[in-house]
Amino acid sequence: MALNISTVVLLGVIVFLFIKKGGMKVWHAIVCALLGFYLAGTTIAPSIQSSGNSVANLLSNLNF
Repeated sequence: MALNISTVVLLGVIVFLFIKKGGMKVWHAIVCALLGFYLAGTTIAPSIQSSGNSVANLLSNLNF
């Protein structure tokens, strides 16, 4: 649960920065959010979630 909230916050910050600094329009962000909601309801959603978890585990194992 904590990973999901952290991911949502991180992606929210990235979208905010894209809108403010990168020239991303609000409509682009809305379309991306809708795509995410529709993808969450498909059969590919578990694969996307497991891929995200794998990337998070890989990043957490990196030593700086």
